[in-house]
Amino acid sequence: MARVLIAGESWINAVTDYKGYDAFPHTRLEIGCERLVEALTAAGHDVEHMPSHAVATDFPETEEKLDAYDVVLLSDVGANTLLLPPVVFNEGRPFPNRLKLLAQWVRNGGGLMMAGGYLSFQGFQAKANYHGTAVEDVLPVSILPYDDRVEAPEGVNGALTAEHHPVTDGLDAQWPILLGYQRLTAKDDATVLATVEDRPLLAVRNEGAGRTLAFASDISPHWAPREFLAWDGYQKLFDQAVTWLADTPGRSGRH
Repeated sequence: MARVLIAGESWINAVTDYKGYDAFPHTRLEIGCERLVEALTAAGHDVEHMPSHAVATDFPETEEKLDAYDVVLLSDVGANTLLLPPVVFNEGRPFPNRLKLLAQWVRNGGGLMMAGGYLSFQGFQAKANYHGTAVEDVLPVSILPYDDRVEAPEGVNGALTAEHHPVTDGLDAQWPILLGYQRLTAKDDATVLATVEDRPLLAVRNEGAGRTLAFASDISPHWAPREFLAWDGYQKLFDQAVTWLADTPGRSGRH
């Protein structure tokens, strides 16, 4: 069992309905990782979801607090949310750089995963902005300095490489369709486990005493359509991913 923190994968919709003379504004919190939380919990993992609006204030700011988890999964939450808590942005006071903190935590034995999305890697209009950060330093992929999305509304299939690895053990050679992904480049010391259109879809890497994993597509809609979410391999893939990430020599005795 791994203790997993999923940070991000939520958004707030603000809508105004116009009904003749009157307008009716309303908001709604949307959660994108329900399927992933369900899958990881069913596999026996202890999962905490921290929605995007809470990351700025609640994401751990010390290694000791990060050590409450074996794996941190960043998904669809940009670098600014981690860098700019209210004490910095509103009050102009110093605060730990949580991107550098995450990188150091990995090197000391933590497991870090980033999943794709409009606010992952570099993201929509480069607003995720992880290029050139300490998080990019530890990931198994290099991130472009500009909008890195590849939209594939026609559907494209991921496929396993010839690499044998615990993360992909027992998975289908070809995966159900995805509707988009991030254009990434694998680092020289990374292992690419799956590709999409000849680009890295799933890559892993050892960093110090820890491990990192990059999944270039989404764990929820819109890039992950119903075919991918209902796939028998969905739970197996992410169960094996967090199990591998958590199983590092650096984790023993840290809790």
